[in-house]
Amino acid sequence: MADISLSKAVRSNLLSLKGTADMMASTQNRLATGNKVNSALDNPSSWFTAKGLTNRASDLGALLDSMANGVKTLEAADNGLSAMTKTLESMQSTLRQARQDKSFQTASFSLDAADITGTAGQTRELTLSGGAFGTEEVKVALTKAANASIVGDDFTAAAASTGAEAVANAAWGATRTVATDQTFSINDNGAARSITLEAGTYTADQAATAFNNDLTAAGSTVRARNDSGTLEFYDSDPAKTGLAQTIGITANAATASIGLTVDAATNITDNGTNAGTQAITVNGVAVTLNGDDHKTASQAADAINAALKAAGAAAGLKATAANGKLTIAGPDNGAAPTIGGGGADAVFGVVGDRTNVAAKDAGDASGVVKTVDELVAEINSKTKADGTANELYGKVRASNDNGKLRIENQSTQKLEIEGVSSEGKVDGVSTGAGEILGNSVRAGLSAQFNELRDQLDKIADDASFNGINLLRGDKLAITFNETGTSSIDIQTKDGDTINSSNLGVSTTLEEEDLDSDAKIDAELSKLKSALNDVRSQASTFGSNLSIVENRQTFTNAMINTLEDGAGNLTLADMNTEAANLLALQTRQSLSQNSLSLASQADQSILQLIR
Repeated sequence: MADISLSKAVRSNLLSLKGTADMMASTQNRLATGNKVNSALDNPSSWFTAKGLTNRASDLGALLDSMANGVKTLEAADNGLSAMTKTLESMQSTLRQARQDKSFQTASFSLDAADITGTAGQTRELTLSGGAFGTEEVKVALTKAANASIVGDDFTAAAASTGAEAVANAAWGATRTVATDQTFSINDNGAARSITLEAGTYTADQAATAFNNDLTAAGSTVRARNDSGTLEFYDSDPAKTGLAQTIGITANAATASIGLTVDAATNITDNGTNAGTQAITVNGVAVTLNGDDHKTASQAADAINAALKAAGAAAGLKATAANGKLTIAGPDNGAAPTIGGGGADAVFGVVGDRTNVAAKDAGDASGVVKTVDELVAEINSKTKADGTANELYGKVRASNDNGKLRIENQSTQKLEIEGVSSEGKVDGVSTGAGEILGNSVRAGLSAQFNELRDQLDKIADDASFNGINLLRGDKLAITFNETGTSSIDIQTKDGDTINSSNLGVSTTLEEEDLDSDAKIDAELSKLKSALNDVRSQASTFGSNLSIVENRQTFTNAMINTLEDGAGNLTLADMNTEAANLLALQTRQSLSQNSLSLASQADQSILQLIR
């Protein structure tokens, strides 16, 4: 108050007391707030510096929530991949169990030539369908060509040879001696081959080897062989049939020394004679052989074949000449030919009763019935006789079950067999009676596989967190600093969904896919590749998780550093402020006493007034 006059001493004490009160208020405020700088007025530099530090710390704190969510999203994806890995391993186990299971169903059928009868030319075969064949039909012939033939002096039926008929010289004996080197010209189906047999003593085997060395080197398919002491020349190529008369031999000299008799032509000389006229019949076809026109065995064969052709004889019924002897072969898939007439005199080395000669192998007009062992070998072979792949191999297996034909269905599907009667006999004509059930164990395991495969995709669909599913190809974006210059984008490779389709696992495994071990191995290979992909993606996510967790730890530490720095600028030392307050309280008390003393001088005036 301007109108009130205070003494100098009182005014000085009042000012001191007011300053002390102000300082006490400031100290009490520091103790109450804990800050020594509560506004820009307290310390502008410290205030704004601390504010910048706390703002950055606050921004980083907000990013920590995003990082925490990112960590949980990655953990959810990792949980999904772990479950998918176990599911894929279970699928592998299912396939391995299927591969080890060999409980294929079988059936045995009796095979008797008497049951396989019919008219000439009727087809007798087993027809297999269903099973591993699906809608395809594969046929197995039950008969083979009898190919009976009559050769030599006694009309004994000879076994069929592969490819071209063999041509043979007289019996070789234990050994033959070649006095000087002999050069032979082989008429190889129209091509001339030159062979030299060096001087020496040869067994039939040694002579055959010597000839074959030169023939092989020349690229010829003609071969020599020892057939029970007889040196034969034949064509080893099964595709070449009916070429016997084109394989001939000529020699330059001393041919008698090795037992090969030759004429000027390319055919081995006739051993017999045909001085007059001979009338014979071949399967009822009359043939007249004239001494002048049909002197050699080759000429006689031509005459017989011409007569058979004119009469419309069955295919395969023909005459051939070899070593001066006539060979008359039966028709394709037929019995031995019937030869008649001609008397008992020599005709081209053929002498004897030439009527109704039986075939070597018994059989009906359709051909010779194959044995069980022959059928087993044919069914189980990887390749056919012509070198092509056998479509039966790996789909069925055959065996000899005490004389019965046992067939194993190597499939999960029912195998249908036509050509089997309801009594279980192979007859080649019955239908609708033969069947073999499929492997039910493997069929059941295919259903288990599909169930696991379905769960594989469901796991991928459920591995989400906060609306983000990394296994479906979603992208997880995480920012690491307040300016947005440091961040990470997490996603599957190429953004693809991790499911059975993209992993290469069969979407649906059919029962027949487990028919063969090869198919199962292919499925196992797919699962192995899928496991590698899942493990690779899990490793990638694991690396991403490590990065996020490291940044999470770093950010927490950074926030603590920023807040500590801000605190150093603004926070009050509570011990110091408490001591200051105590000192100010003491000062205030002293100031009040001093003010009281200063006021006593004015009070003494009152005594005078009184």
